[in-house]
Amino acid sequence: MFHSWVRAVLARKSSLGFGLFGRSISSSTNPVNLCKPFNFTLNNYSHIRASAAGSLYQVGSSLKCNLLPEVPRGFCGVVQNETLEDTHVEPEPDGVVEDHKVKPLYEKPVDFTKIDINLLPTVMIIGRPNVGKSALFNRLIRRREALVYNTPDDHVTRDIREGLAKLGDLRFKVLDSAGLETEATSGSILDRTAGMTANVLAKTQFAIFMIDVRSGLHPLDLEVGKWLRKHAPQIKPIVAMNKCESLHNGTGSLAGAAAESLMLGFGDPIAISAETGLGMTELYEALRPSVEDYMLRVLNDSCTQNNSSTQDVTSPEDDESKLPLQLAIVGRPNVGKSTLLNALLQEDRVLVGPEAGLTRDSVRVHFEYQGRTVYLVDTAGWLQREKEKGPASLSVMQSRKNLMRAHVVALVLDAEEVANARRSMTHAEVVIARRAVEEGRGLVVIVNKMDLLSGRQNSALYKRVKEAVPQEIQTVIPQVTGIPVVFTSALEGRGRIAVMHQVIDTYQKWCLRLPTSRLNRWLRKVMGRHSWKDQSAQPKIKYFTQVKARPPTFVAFLSGKKTLSDAELRFLTKSLKEDFDLGGIPIRITQRSVPRKCGSSSSRQNTGQKVGRTFSDKRTVPL
Repeated sequence: MFHSWVRAVLARKSSLGFGLFGRSISSSTNPVNLCKPFNFTLNNYSHIRASAAGSLYQVGSSLKCNLLPEVPRGFCGVVQNETLEDTHVEPEPDGVVEDHKVKPLYEKPVDFTKIDINLLPTVMIIGRPNVGKSALFNRLIRRREALVYNTPDDHVTRDIREGLAKLGDLRFKVLDSAGLETEATSGSILDRTAGMTANVLAKTQFAIFMIDVRSGLHPLDLEVGKWLRKHAPQIKPIVAMNKCESLHNGTGSLAGAAAESLMLGFGDPIAISAETGLGMTELYEALRPSVEDYMLRVLNDSCTQNNSSTQDVTSPEDDESKLPLQLAIVGRPNVGKSTLLNALLQEDRVLVGPEAGLTRDSVRVHFEYQGRTVYLVDTAGWLQREKEKGPASLSVMQSRKNLMRAHVVALVLDAEEVANARRSMTHAEVVIARRAVEEGRGLVVIVNKMDLLSGRQNSALYKRVKEAVPQEIQTVIPQVTGIPVVFTSALEGRGRIAVMHQVIDTYQKWCLRLPTSRLNRWLRKVMGRHSWKDQSAQPKIKYFTQVKARPPTFVAFLSGKKTLSDAELRFLTKSLKEDFDLGGIPIRITQRSVPRKCGSSSSRQNTGQKVGRTFSDKRTVPL
């Protein structure tokens, strides 16, 4: 019957036929999914004779057809198709058919929420100063991360900030850049920011060119347009006319401003308002076609290149020490924080220079180090908050917020100032360190600019600084013992690996979890080696356990109403850090009393006796 069915299928000339396949059409090794048409081919009949008649998956390789599940029950429709290639199954010489993976092809629409952030395109916001680039950046990332301040004669943004934009269902990486002035003096801050912007722009895929519609088309806008054509000829930017909410009160014409912006030569502009959110729909419609086409090319190319390698990828177990690390670099102005960040990244990512207070925005940078995701945050110089409001005061507030969000805090000191002042830390640096400890963050101290003390005439001073700084830090910050100190020269790139090793080691200690059984064995040894005044003075700790990590937090359960004194808590904290190597991180110990069980032994013996009822004083009925 099976051979007659094969001859009937081969002789049929119509496009649709029916064959008696039976109800079970699945192989013992590779089940067939009947939810969609299935392709199979027939090549040699010896392979069919060796196969079971009910095993449809192992039918040969020259007849190409589709199975249609919509036909009546017990039958299967066959449609001829000579161009199917996606699921073509080639027979092996030994009669075993190998299951080849189907290469998935991505089509529109693209779901951007399921795409890896590293594959997303990059959109850069450019324009002359004070046109609202940082306001649009905050609007796209839906947070107030970039500093926004009305300073027509000054530049608030000096570095390039990166964030994840969420515009409708679109997802892309957005960059906020400094204001461009093409006629800036060579070597000035504006000239250095323009050079850094050009380097980053060469790596981006799209750009948004912002202009201020209230002031009209400024001559500097035309200069920025020429600069953009020179440094990024492959990018056709989207012109966005910002601050268009002022044109709705009759003071200006939106059509006239749009016609004037055509002189830039980048096509029709879009009217938006980054402050109020006006025109975000038009910006979405302008960005989506280009961003979606780019993502389709990237996804299909990555699928073609990594199809074989992605099959063996296994998801690692969830481990707190393997989660992304948040590292905040803090310190006083002009101690080398931005230079240290560039040295860790090995690229000119943030603006550096001899000027004090050069960094204003807290720049957050993502990079991979030994398979671990690290987020570096370069903060502004830590100063006392000024009375008047301005960019400097906003920078200090932003630095304090980033310190509270970080997992590990890297406090940077100036080695030359330490040597001249003959003290390791100033009052401002002590405040930073104590605040980090109070917030429960890991602390690493980095002494920068050691190259200034490495000469022959300063060899003795170099040794004294390396010996004195760890001792003085321990004296100034007694709450945390064993704070790691790293001596580096960020300008020369020395000590970069040592800094990352200490940071990762501190982070792993910060995420450490100790089992309760191990802690209780440790507790018995610790309580036994301590010299108590008498046995009655020893605290009755019933058991000791860790309730959370990040930072490690422990609970001591005490029997009775007696609590541990401050000296006893310090003794337990010091013993924990010494025995489990937990230096450089804060440890918290709380205590709880375990109430005794109700009822004594005499009351338990009389449980069988009947207990009479007791009434309140208001009752007059006698017992």
